[in-house]
Amino acid sequence: MSSSPGRWLLLAAALCAGLAGFWLAHQLDRAGPQLASGTWLPRSRAVPDFTLTDTRGRSFTRHELASGPTLVFFGFTHCPDVCPTTLAKLAQVRRRAEVAGLRVLLVSVDPQRDTPAALGPYVHAFDPQFEGLTGDPQTIKRLAASFGVAVSRVELPGGDYTMDHSAVVFLLDDAARIVAVFTPPFEVAGMSSDLQHAAPYLRGHAHRAT
Repeated sequence: MSSSPGRWLLLAAALCAGLAGFWLAHQLDRAGPQLASGTWLPRSRAVPDFTLTDTRGRSFTRHELASGPTLVFFGFTHCPDVCPTTLAKLAQVRRRAEVAGLRVLLVSVDPQRDTPAALGPYVHAFDPQFEGLTGDPQTIKRLAASFGVAVSRVELPGGDYTMDHSAVVFLLDDAARIVAVFTPPFEVAGMSSDLQHAAPYLRGHAHRAT
C-alpha cells in the first residue's frame, strides 16, 4: 500500500528539522562557551615557538604549554599594584574553578631584574603551583607582541625605572592556543564560573586556529 503525500511531507519536515538541529548544535559548539567575565575568541590563535627559562632555571618552550590549560599573565616582580592584585585573584580562581590541570603562568616583562631566583619566590608566594618565565629580552618582547601585549620601560627619577604593560589574562587550551581573554576588573567568582564552563573546550577541542 503506497504512502500518502502528506505522510512523506511530514517525514521530510522531520528530517529537515533534525538536520537543522544538528547544524545549530555544531555551530554552537564551534562558537565556544558563553563567558560572563571574558571573551571567547571566534578563532583561536596559536602561540608561536619560543624558548625561555622557568623559575628552576630550566628551558621552557611552547611544547610545555601543550600539556594542559593555562592562564597566562605578563607582569613583573617590582610591579606596585596591578600584578600582585591580579596574581592574588588568579590564585583564588585556580582553586575555585576546579579545572583539572589548570596552570597559571607569569611571563616577566622585566627580565633585567626578574632572574629565575627572584621570580620563583615571588610567584610561589601567591600559589606554590604558579609558574614563572624569564629570559632573553627580545624573546619576551616578541612573545608579548604575539599575544597583543603592549610593554614599555618608563624611566623614574633617581635612575630607577618601572614597566608599563597590558593587564590582560589569556586562557590557553591544551594545544597552546589562545582561546579566550579576560580584562580588568577581574572578578574571582565570574572567572571561576567561566573557566568551569570552558573546561570541555580546553582539552582536544577542534577550535580552529588562525
